[in-house]
Amino acid sequence: MAAVTVNSRSVMTDSAVVSERSGRVLAPRGSGRSVETWKRDIVRQLKNRDLSQHVMFQDLIRFYTQLLEKTSLAKGILSCSVRHPSSTSSSSISSMLHQNNQLKKTTGELAYQVVELQRQIKIKECVLEEQHARLVEEECRFTGVFDGCQELQEQVKQVQEENRALKREYDTLLERQRGAETRLREEKVREGHLLEDMIHLKQQAAARMNSRNERKSRAREANLQKQLQTAARSKVTIDSPSSAPTSRSTSPKKENQDQDSTEPRHTRLFRSASATSPRILSSIKELFDRKRRGLSVCSLEEDLMCPVRICLSARVPARALQVLDAHEQGINAVRFSSSSDLVATGGTDRVIKLWEVRAGSLTHRGTLDGSTEGITCIEFDPTGLRILAASYDKSALLWRLDDSVPKLTLTGHSRKVTAARFSSSLHQVVTGSADRTIRLWDLHRAACVQVVEVVSYCSDLVCSENCIISGHYDCKIRVWDTRVVSCVQELPAQGKVTSLDLSSDHRQLLSCCRDDCLQLVDLRRWSNDRMCFRAEGFKCGSDSTKAVISPDGCFLAAGSADGTVYIWNVSTGNLETRLPDKHSSSISAVSWSLSGEYVVSVDKSRRAVLWSDI
Repeated sequence: MAAVTVNSRSVMTDSAVVSERSGRVLAPRGSGRSVETWKRDIVRQLKNRDLSQHVMFQDLIRFYTQLLEKTSLAKGILSCSVRHPSSTSSSSISSMLHQNNQLKKTTGELAYQVVELQRQIKIKECVLEEQHARLVEEECRFTGVFDGCQELQEQVKQVQEENRALKREYDTLLERQRGAETRLREEKVREGHLLEDMIHLKQQAAARMNSRNERKSRAREANLQKQLQTAARSKVTIDSPSSAPTSRSTSPKKENQDQDSTEPRHTRLFRSASATSPRILSSIKELFDRKRRGLSVCSLEEDLMCPVRICLSARVPARALQVLDAHEQGINAVRFSSSSDLVATGGTDRVIKLWEVRAGSLTHRGTLDGSTEGITCIEFDPTGLRILAASYDKSALLWRLDDSVPKLTLTGHSRKVTAARFSSSLHQVVTGSADRTIRLWDLHRAACVQVVEVVSYCSDLVCSENCIISGHYDCKIRVWDTRVVSCVQELPAQGKVTSLDLSSDHRQLLSCCRDDCLQLVDLRRWSNDRMCFRAEGFKCGSDSTKAVISPDGCFLAAGSADGTVYIWNVSTGNLETRLPDKHSSSISAVSWSLSGEYVVSVDKSRRAVLWSDI
């Protein structure tokens, strides 16, 4: 009995130890609490723990439940042995002690496992807390990313809305552009129709004017014929004194009769006025000229013959006297007047500027406007009172130097006018155009009197007595007889003809071609023999580059694409001099004064340079 009691105490002690290891404090044996109360308390605590950590501690709960079952079994056995002491042999007690030892061992193992499981639970709780903290951090990051994504989505929506608005504006502008292009095409077509109608109306007006002038001319001629016939039939009474000689109408036979006759006879007082009398013819001519001038655009001073100026020796320019920007845009043409004291320049800025040459410098004198497009060619008349210009606006214009408004505009070409020259008659001018026609104009009637169809683009022309010489893009120089209105000769060129120039005596013709060569033809021979002038570095800069002959016919001058003026000696055929460094772009035209003192060159960058050897 004493042994059983000792064993019971040891079991209780071991249970208390296990309870302490499991984290639970049990009451001592003498506290008065019963075993069932302790069991319920353990079960209640375990249930509370099971409720809080049921999922995390399934294995621990299962092992601990087994431990409780075994403990309750051992208590039951011990209580039975205490209440009903067995009188059996000591063998049963020893077996029970053995079982008790086994239970102790098992209980210790289970307690150790509980401690290990608790340590693992703490480790897992730490890991779980770390993961929870990371989860919270990730949730915060996710929230930030989600907010950023929301903002980006809002921005995307705004950009899409802006893109749609811009697309609508673009579509609207595209429609407006298409409408504007359609209107532009319609306006261009309308402009073409209006231009054609205007040209047709002007042609009709010119035809009506020509017809009216023809009718007036025929009426004047008929009236003149009638007056001549009346004058031929009429008798003129002439009062002559007695000392006056007798009429030349008396014949020698009548004189003999008068001498032989003894009767006194009176001198004849009447004579017939012949229709060929110089006084009558001069009077009729003055009357006809006076009527004609009433419809003319020319004045009496302009029809007067001017003296021909002859240059005995031209100076070869050696240096630049003045460099200036003469126009607002590129300059296409330059020309000296016959008096050599006035220079005219014309460019793409649609105006002609007049410059006085004084003491080796150019002074602006005035501006002639009226052209709607750029100027291509300039020509002074021999009197120096009028200036003729060709324009890109398909017309030629005539000015008086004392009036900035054009006195006459000659229209009829369908493309730009490339050349305009005074003919041998001051009341006629000749124009050449890119429309492959050459037209002869009468300034008295302000109308076109002849039209010559050519096979190629006319780049330039010059006029001599009863003939017109034209240069063309088909590498041909053509000579036209104005009396029969036909081409009488063709001279081949080495390339596109860009300009023509006649010597002062009209004996030599200079042509500038796109093959970078100047050719001089003797017009007295009318043969294909010619002199060619080339130079290293010389290059024709455009299809309208103009070269000139010096007034004495001894030198040739032309501008190059590199901005250098080249001058050749005609007698030797060699290059005389080069004038570089003053032009910054291609030289378009050169002009030599009739006095032989000055040379002016102009270029595409609106610059004009006055050269001389002074």
